[in-house]
Amino acid sequence: MKRLVSGMTHNETRVTNSRFAGSGLNRSNRTRQLSQLVQVRSAVPLTRENLHELKRRLAPVMGDDSDLDLAVDPKLLAGASIRIGDTIVDFTLARFLRSLRRRMRQAALPDGPEGCTAAGIRAVLRQVIEDYKPVLESDDVGTVLSVGDGVARLSGLRRAMLGELVLFSNDVQGMVLDLGEDDIGCVLFADDDKITAGDTAMLTGRVVEVPVGEALKGRVVNALGQPIDDKGPIQTSKFRPIESDAPGIADREKVSEPLPTGIKAIDALIPLGKGQRELIVGDRQTGKTAIAIDTIINQKGKDVVCVYVAIGQKAATISHVVSVLEQFDAMSYTVVVSASASENAAMQYIAPYAGCAIAEEFMENGRDVLIVYDDLSKHAVAYRAMSLLLRRPPGREAYPGDIFYLHARLLERAAKLRKDLGGGSMTALAIVETQAGDLSAYIPTNLISITDGQIFLESELFFSGVRPAINVGLSVSRVGGDAQIPAMKKVAGALRLELAQYREIESFAQFGADLDKFTQMQLRRGERIVEVLKQPQYSPVDQAEQVVLLFAVSQRLLDDIPVDQVRWFEHQLSLYMNENHPELLRHIRQTGEIDDIVDELREAIVEVKASLGLSRESGGDMNADPRRDSAQDQEH
Repeated sequence: MKRLVSGMTHNETRVTNSRFAGSGLNRSNRTRQLSQLVQVRSAVPLTRENLHELKRRLAPVMGDDSDLDLAVDPKLLAGASIRIGDTIVDFTLARFLRSLRRRMRQAALPDGPEGCTAAGIRAVLRQVIEDYKPVLESDDVGTVLSVGDGVARLSGLRRAMLGELVLFSNDVQGMVLDLGEDDIGCVLFADDDKITAGDTAMLTGRVVEVPVGEALKGRVVNALGQPIDDKGPIQTSKFRPIESDAPGIADREKVSEPLPTGIKAIDALIPLGKGQRELIVGDRQTGKTAIAIDTIINQKGKDVVCVYVAIGQKAATISHVVSVLEQFDAMSYTVVVSASASENAAMQYIAPYAGCAIAEEFMENGRDVLIVYDDLSKHAVAYRAMSLLLRRPPGREAYPGDIFYLHARLLERAAKLRKDLGGGSMTALAIVETQAGDLSAYIPTNLISITDGQIFLESELFFSGVRPAINVGLSVSRVGGDAQIPAMKKVAGALRLELAQYREIESFAQFGADLDKFTQMQLRRGERIVEVLKQPQYSPVDQAEQVVLLFAVSQRLLDDIPVDQVRWFEHQLSLYMNENHPELLRHIRQTGEIDDIVDELREAIVEVKASLGLSRESGGDMNADPRRDSAQDQEH
């Protein structure tokens, strides 16, 4: 102990003294008060020589009559810590070992099966130990006044900054979220039963960071970027803060490149572009997550990195999503960030920002990224819980006043960057849950105003067998045709209007009214459009095949096929085109145009119908004008 105390160099003593003085402790008028604030904790009782040397070192700050509050804590192992007010100098062996352990956790292990052996890992850890040099530093510390429900109130820490990382005993971490006049509020990233009132907390001078890079692909991590998939540590040395500024207007490009989802109803009617922010909204159990997972599966082979952020979901649900992604070989280009319902509100709060930081790293390196937030309504609930525990004044639906900014600053980070900045993009699919289809609720209206469009899923359509249950009338993409290839724009141009007219006529026809021939034709055509847009889960459709199918719809080549055979015909058409006319599909994929192959497409579809023996329904003439027939009926 004597060696540890007397081993402090003159320069170290001067640094310590200046830090104590800088914390508001001046000798001239507060010496007697300071003498009551000096706390000394040591692993073993201090000898008389130790105390004499310690008082001599503290005399420039405390004066000669300083009174020490001594305590013995064997957990310190060796050395001592000195605390004056909000400043502590810790030169205990326990502190040095904690610092060394953090360095060892961040050490990059050898790559490959040859390097990642016991001998290789031992060599890396030995090198970390040899390179480690204990540094005597002073830190800002506070005292835990109260703790509960994942929130701690701390005294002291006058230099604390909003969002700063705080380190408690037992290596528990927290984040400053409330700055009061007399204390600060801190949310905890672990169970609060490890912390009790009277414990010390230390500022780190850092914000919350997560590991980023290629090593995260195929991994499942928590909101702090720590692996939870039993696949070993993540081999990366690069970290990013979870909060960062969104790209400025001058740094962005217009959203003009499509991001195919593989879902016919979305790619044709509500197209998604790279860099867009789209909202998926609907009641629970209407297929919101299914759309997001299908979109991720469809990115296979398209050089798009996907990040799936699960917020407040059941652990079993998250595990099922991961197994589905593994089944379709989508985990090789996907990162899953999990903050399940069993984790505290703080972890659910930072999860989408952590996922966004991981995605930003890829975007800034020129990659295209798709990020899914599932879902932001639970994220808002977690933030509301933290805000109420931090005693912030509640507003509408008990949410705090900055709930809009909570999601705005997150979704604004999605962008399509200029080519001189790498040309990367981040496309955000945000999911929000409604109650009984109420789009006017607080969180859904906030997100609708932030995003570039919404996909509204309707419960009635879902339970009637129309899946995906997309309500075309309430769904919109503000990017529109700019996010479609010319061929898709051409064949799907009138589809939305025809589908909307069908929905209106369908509700009218339920009353059993007599309908003219034109209205009957619209009903029959609408029924076939609905069948074409139906799609089973985990079955994304190639964009070229979508164009061929929708071309058949736009040319009224499906109007004579019985409704119950439309989906069977779609399957047969896909097989026929891939086996007999792959050059047509290749032409659409490479050029995005169909103007010079219209006749070939029509002939191919007619050939399929002939080979399958499909005949027209009675009374249906494809070449007849239904408006003319209706006018003739009215004349008679």
